[in-house]
Amino acid sequence: MKKFEEKTLSSEKIFEGKIISLQVDEVQLPDGNRSKREIIKHPGAVAVIAVTEENKIVMVEQYRKAMERSLIEIPAGKLEKGEDPVDSACRELEEETGYECEKMEHITSFYTSPGFADEIVHLYFAHGIRKKENAASVDEDEFVEVYELSLIEAEQYIKDGKIRDAKTAYAIQYLQLRKALGQ
Repeated sequence: MKKFEEKTLSSEKIFEGKIISLQVDEVQLPDGNRSKREIIKHPGAVAVIAVTEENKIVMVEQYRKAMERSLIEIPAGKLEKGEDPVDSACRELEEETGYECEKMEHITSFYTSPGFADEIVHLYFAHGIRKKENAASVDEDEFVEVYELSLIEAEQYIKDGKIRDAKTAYAIQYLQLRKALGQ
């Protein structure tokens, strides 16, 4: 048994959407009591750190309905069913920014909101990026604007509240660490 494991006694699917589903599980707690857990199931996602030859971080601005505002983020998107995360990362980079890369390096994978969702984001670093002549277009329901920011500009965007997205803040911290290590 895993430490603090909650044994699922029953599970009821409440909603099944295009991207997420919601279920309510009744669980037995480690002390024997029962409780309910509302859980969002998500197929997973990728996010890409892409830096130009001029040391500019490629980002996109897009409207996020859940926040009722536009956010500036690194390129990212959900995994398609059965899709390898590295293929998804290449696809999202091209679709959202028009860039392609020579190689994708997996940096880490992290949970976005483990208190209620199983979404995992696979973070990649794109090596050797270049603008693609005939890049794939964004999804028909996505509207994005591409930005290229220096690390100093991105840090200031965080301080000014212009970047509030966790995966993007994580990516900027990663780039700060690389810089500090001379990479």
